[in-house]
Amino acid sequence: MVLNIPLIKELKFESGNTRKILERVPTDKLQWQPHEKSMTIGRLASHIAEIPMWITRTIQGSELDFSTMKFSRITYENTDAILKVFDEKLNEAIALLEESNDEALNGTYTLKRAGAVLSERPRVIVIRNYAYNHLIHHRGQLSVYLRLLDIPVPGMYGPSADELKS
Repeated sequence: MVLNIPLIKELKFESGNTRKILERVPTDKLQWQPHEKSMTIGRLASHIAEIPMWITRTIQGSELDFSTMKFSRITYENTDAILKVFDEKLNEAIALLEESNDEALNGTYTLKRAGAVLSERPRVIVIRNYAYNHLIHHRGQLSVYLRLLDIPVPGMYGPSADELKS
């Protein structure tokens, strides 16, 4: 089996779940945060919306040095803007995955900090770890934020407690 097909199928499945939870983020509460060390809900949702760009970066490049990478810590102005960014980054990632072959996906991608190698892995593993797992991790955080704000949490892999009938 070629590598890109299951990656695309999984990304599309997970993106449906991601979109469901991003849709619940209230524009009027984007500055809310559960703790002073936590991101605001707006920043967290904006970060989630941008995560598919890790797929794009991984496919288009061969390495990333965290010390020279410019991180944009943008908080988009409203929920619609967050969803728009998510859709754009997701569509770019899917298009690149569709064009990718096994040789490219098995090629080495290196993560560095100040020139020191942190990891060297096949692109397919970097995509799974730094995009898919990263996305799911932050989506879990966002579900807790929603719960703390008493906003119904959508089910991800079955109905949530908010969707079950008592």
